[in-house]
Amino acid sequence: MKAAIITGEGTPVAHNVLSTDDWETPSPKPNEVLVKTEASALNHLDLWVGIGMPGLGLEYPRISGSDGCGIVSAVGKNVDESWVGERVILNAAVRQQEKILPNMCPSPEDIRMIGEHDNGANAEYFVAPVSNVLEVGDVDPVQAAGFGLAHLTAWRMLVTRAQLRAGQSVLITGIGGGAALAAFNICKHFGCHTIVTSRHQWKLDKALALGASEAVLDDGEDWSRVVRGFTGKRGVDVCVDSVGGPLHLPCIKSLARGGKLVTCGCTAGAEAKTDLARIFWNQLSVLGSTMGDMDEFREVLSLFKNGMKPVIDSVHDASDASAAFARLESGEQFGKIVLKW
Repeated sequence: MKAAIITGEGTPVAHNVLSTDDWETPSPKPNEVLVKTEASALNHLDLWVGIGMPGLGLEYPRISGSDGCGIVSAVGKNVDESWVGERVILNAAVRQQEKILPNMCPSPEDIRMIGEHDNGANAEYFVAPVSNVLEVGDVDPVQAAGFGLAHLTAWRMLVTRAQLRAGQSVLITGIGGGAALAAFNICKHFGCHTIVTSRHQWKLDKALALGASEAVLDDGEDWSRVVRGFTGKRGVDVCVDSVGGPLHLPCIKSLARGGKLVTCGCTAGAEAKTDLARIFWNQLSVLGSTMGDMDEFREVLSLFKNGMKPVIDSVHDASDASAAFARLESGEQFGKIVLKW
């Protein structure tokens, strides 16, 4: 089958991405489905797989891809044959425990990621547990692939963890990335006042054209006073951040009393300076969030089925996967980068 394989660790990752047509087609195991991929979408996780995840001992060559949409072509033992022919979307986070209690956050050992631990959706076919796919019907597979993981991640951050309410004010850092734009989509759905940041004015201009309330150019200086100025010095109710590192303290200083900072990543580094006095005096909450479960996936997918669409940066033929990875690696994208199979 055709596949976009990562041949080994190293940077730039795109130099190690090879399109091939002779990768062995996988077979579904018990409780799994085999999906003929129509479209897959890239995430920052694809770059981490290419760089080499410390401690995982990943073997190469391998196939990344944690976002995929396609048609079920075969099923494994214990799976109803009626799945064959259905268009499905993937939730790549496979829970290792049969039952994780409600309010119990899974540990990293509880989750096995398709596209990280196991070969993923950047191929002509991929396999997944039937419990990790949802039927989407007659939709654009490019839009579906671009919607999945980013919107699931943003939904868990905003709704499950931060308990977002309609009309609140939200700061979203690094607008242009998939999770940030998904958070923006969800905030618009809730009628929130949205403030976005970016190091690029053109990305801010695009966000304003999409309906952002205000935009802040991140020039490397502390922009928290600008954010507070947009809210009458009150601060924002929620901050959504996946950048980490140098943005942590400005995010903390941008929060209103009782505000919540929720983070799902640290692409700029895991070490951060904070302000503990501000956190306890203002009774702030700092929340971590990772992906989401199938109940959350159903909830956010209902928005897709009712018209919410991801922002698509570019669509590449599968044979041009290296260019797609290069686009993601450059940081110049605004929206999801999708491969068509």
